[in-house]
Amino acid sequence: MLHPLLQQLRRSTLEPLQDIHWTPELFGILLVYFVQGAVGLARLATSFYLKDSLGLGPAQVAALMGFAVIPWTLKPLYGLLSDMLPLAGYRRRSYLLLSGLLGCGAWLGMALWAPTAEWAMLWMVLGSLAVAVGDVIVDSLVVERVHGSDWSGTGTLQSLSWGATAFGSLLTAYTGGALLAHYPPQVVFGLTALLPLLIALAAWVIVDQPVACSFGWDPLRQQVGQVWRALRQPSILLPVLFVFLWQATPSADVALFYFVTTDLGFGPEFLGQVRLVTSIASLVGVAIFQVYLRRIPLRPLFGWMTVLSAGLGLTSLILVYHLNRAWGIDDHWFSLGDSLVLTVAGQIAFMPVLVLAARLCPPGIEATLFALLMSAFNLAGFLSQELGSLLMHALGVTESDFSHLGLLLLLTNLSTLLPLPLLGWLPEGGTTLAGADLEAEAHASLEAFLREVRAEEDEAGMEAIPLGETDITYS
Repeated sequence: MLHPLLQQLRRSTLEPLQDIHWTPELFGILLVYFVQGAVGLARLATSFYLKDSLGLGPAQVAALMGFAVIPWTLKPLYGLLSDMLPLAGYRRRSYLLLSGLLGCGAWLGMALWAPTAEWAMLWMVLGSLAVAVGDVIVDSLVVERVHGSDWSGTGTLQSLSWGATAFGSLLTAYTGGALLAHYPPQVVFGLTALLPLLIALAAWVIVDQPVACSFGWDPLRQQVGQVWRALRQPSILLPVLFVFLWQATPSADVALFYFVTTDLGFGPEFLGQVRLVTSIASLVGVAIFQVYLRRIPLRPLFGWMTVLSAGLGLTSLILVYHLNRAWGIDDHWFSLGDSLVLTVAGQIAFMPVLVLAARLCPPGIEATLFALLMSAFNLAGFLSQELGSLLMHALGVTESDFSHLGLLLLLTNLSTLLPLPLLGWLPEGGTTLAGADLEAEAHASLEAFLREVRAEEDEAGMEAIPLGETDITYS
């Protein structure tokens, strides 16, 4: 199994990479994606800081994590500003520089002054804003590069970009937990503050021609009109609603994090090992999609991956009810295996919609259009956290009472199946379209871009990291 996968991966990924024009700008783009994964260095530190240092319960932490998603729901605004309001004469470079400096300041704030939940939320929101702005800009740069490339080339570039994010997460996965085992969270926050400075460094290699400020009511009305006409088309609106409903189902991630750290006694170093495993699993998921699943139509792929993810998510009940102990399987080993499988499934579900997103974006307003549906899905992520918080409160799941955690996990996993009757809202073709067929569809609906992507957060590095996590929260 592994050897054929590696052979296929070389033919379908490594060989196409030879056709990519490697430039300093491309390396700068990949560096930004790398940092988005690497800021996960502080993920465990954030979770433990909120839980232990500030004494917050799971429902409170889930609600606070939801607020950290808010900057990601405003991504069209950042795209609009980037497209129409250059800073110092530049549409992309200046915003990347601003993103890096803001991210550095936010993590320094967490390191130096976060004595209350309110202050911690402020720094988390600012840090999330920094990554969201950088994400909009670098996504628009990728979209600009894929215009004129074929379908396979687009998929290769998307896989390369998100592979860079996974690689950044991989390098810092275990380190965050290992540092936290010996140093207070503030030290980890301070080290994380250095990473966004790499985004500021990458800004200097971005090819960005100086332009005059084009801000005004007429261009603004024109762009808003283009977006509005696109959203009114059923071929766009229905897929957006489907993915929104799919993403907005309640999450039990924070409650599971409290369970494994309080009831099972998992420490930060072991959770860092789990993060390492899941980061490797993300790369495996990218590879499996690139080799085997890249041309499967979107409807069956979404359907099967939703059912599979829901079923696999229920395996956490084995850990909650300690059934693995009766089978002679240690909690740690079971958690590692469960997390690996769930992450692979989640990454596979995440990749194909990214390809569609980049391929059908019309030129000229890339940042605004690319960000629009991402924001809708991140709004769904906010609702997912808040609904999860309300469900935890209703079931009485607290930092010390996990008697109804099994019911919480059952309800949250089964809720992901609710949108399945609406699979017909997704386009029929999806990733099976290629070459001229895809170009014909894109030309026939220039304003009808398909941004059906599952938003996963992971890039902002703010959310709790429970075992068996299947969601990528921010995109």
